[in-house]
Amino acid sequence: MSTKLKPLIAITVESKHDPDDARTRGKIDLNWNYAQAIADAGGVPLVIPPVADMSEVAGLIDGWLIPGGRDIDAANFGEENHPACELQDPSRYAAEKALFEAADPNLPILGICYGCQFLNVVRGGSLIQHLPDVPGADIHTGGPRQEYEVSDRSKLREVVQEDRISGVSYHHQAIKKPGGNIQIVAKSTDGTIEAIEATDRPWLIGVQWHPERTLESPESIRLFAKFVDSARSYALRRQRSR
Repeated sequence: MSTKLKPLIAITVESKHDPDDARTRGKIDLNWNYAQAIADAGGVPLVIPPVADMSEVAGLIDGWLIPGGRDIDAANFGEENHPACELQDPSRYAAEKALFEAADPNLPILGICYGCQFLNVVRGGSLIQHLPDVPGADIHTGGPRQEYEVSDRSKLREVVQEDRISGVSYHHQAIKKPGGNIQIVAKSTDGTIEAIEATDRPWLIGVQWHPERTLESPESIRLFAKFVDSARSYALRRQRSR
């Protein structure tokens, strides 16, 4: 039996608060493959609902995976919502913002699709709200297999060990203006921003494609493995400092 430490990885989830529903009061939702990817990489996935006390969560976890979801309210980056937006319940963004603000800056964070967009917006960036409005950029919905150029000398390049990778794309929004201390580290062939990372944190990466839907690919395996390895190292450092 392996004795390697298994880091605790928070996964915040899509939510729909419905206080008028006397039976359920709403729902939380997470696709199975996000949790599977973390477990396969050697982590312990912890599903975190929006009602959790995020200051307490921040002190417990060794990493944070922010999965896909519906659209962020454009008020969070100073714009009116596009008519095609399908807004998430505001409880999710509020809870994730609270966790981001409470978390240790050294906490490893991986954002996927919506998670990538969240990391950009929470650091002051903005989004293209409807890619079909951009000529030639309406090719990212529905799961097409695409190729992305990865910037040299980036954390993502170090993680995936390739300068050109492929993934499946299911997004109708994308990053427009990068947030503070956010750099662009991958683009699609049409110029759409497909990955970002922080320049002021050791492990904060956002990818616009869905690596959890291609768990058999070497790039996806490396991405989740390196993320969990980083969380394990973070956990060990915390143990030694106690």
